[in-house]
Amino acid sequence: MSLTMENIKTKLGPADLKEGMTATKVKRFIGDYGIIILFVVILVFLAVAAPNFLTLNNIVNVVRQSSIIGLIALGMTFIMITAGIDLSVGSIVGLAGMTFALLAPASGGAFWLPLVAGLAVGLLVGFLSAALVVWGAILPFLATLATMAIARTAVLVMTDGQVVSGLSGPAEWLGSGFIGPVPVPVIIFLIAAVICEFVLSRTKFGSHVYAVGGNEESAKKVGISTSRVLFTVYLIGGVTAALGGLVLTARLDGAAPVAGTGYELQVIAAVVIGGTSLFGGVGTIRGTVIGVLLLGVVMNGMNLMGVSSYYQQGVQGIILVLAVLLNRWKSD
Repeated sequence: MSLTMENIKTKLGPADLKEGMTATKVKRFIGDYGIIILFVVILVFLAVAAPNFLTLNNIVNVVRQSSIIGLIALGMTFIMITAGIDLSVGSIVGLAGMTFALLAPASGGAFWLPLVAGLAVGLLVGFLSAALVVWGAILPFLATLATMAIARTAVLVMTDGQVVSGLSGPAEWLGSGFIGPVPVPVIIFLIAAVICEFVLSRTKFGSHVYAVGGNEESAKKVGISTSRVLFTVYLIGGVTAALGGLVLTARLDGAAPVAGTGYELQVIAAVVIGGTSLFGGVGTIRGTVIGVLLLGVVMNGMNLMGVSSYYQQGVQGIILVLAVLLNRWKSD
């Protein structure tokens, strides 16, 4: 005899069904809010363990430092929702920042020239990655591994491996200035996050991004230009990485050829911690912002507590594993 839903309900009984529904609700709640709960627990712990943690200066410093990784993570969120990945973002940070630093002293008061040039570099590398993925049909991991190497080589060749320092006043303001009590990098990050949140959650393009990540073949069948969507997300990723590079360069008052090395790992970790699936179709900008801040808070807290740098990466890894397990548990 086949087991229909009515038969199942009869065999289980009302109490069993109620218990199953309660378990499902608990599972969904933990899956949706587990990272937020973890974030709050960490905040409370650090407030007790590190007395200087909750000071205004420290909080401002945490958010300002997190804003650079946050800017890069915004674009990575778009890419990962389409089931892609971009390993070139760290190299884009270095190349865009170096371009910005080279042009800033010569431009004097023409602040927009180095700014536009730096963003254009990110756009160019993003275009190259997209071309390899879409036209070359190369896996995103391999395609962006190639553009990562190309961009890093370009910045080394541009300066013969030398550091460039001494930006013009307006360029330096981008990384160290304030508007009222709020640091300029934080304002840039918040504006970019709001724009990305609107695009991803309120526009047709945003729904197409989710559709491509959920099932690319099905997206094609309903008339979505998957090639256009993929091209656009890698362009967005290139521009946000370049913007992060400009802010970093301005904050340091100079650029180094190795700037941004390893950033791709921090960015991917922040995006995954924020709830974006490595398999595509799932993710939000709000979650990414939480993931970025969580990592920033943890790193800052460990520094205040004098935790050795040898252990800090391990703690990041543990948090990443917890986030992946929560995401998997939610989807099961």
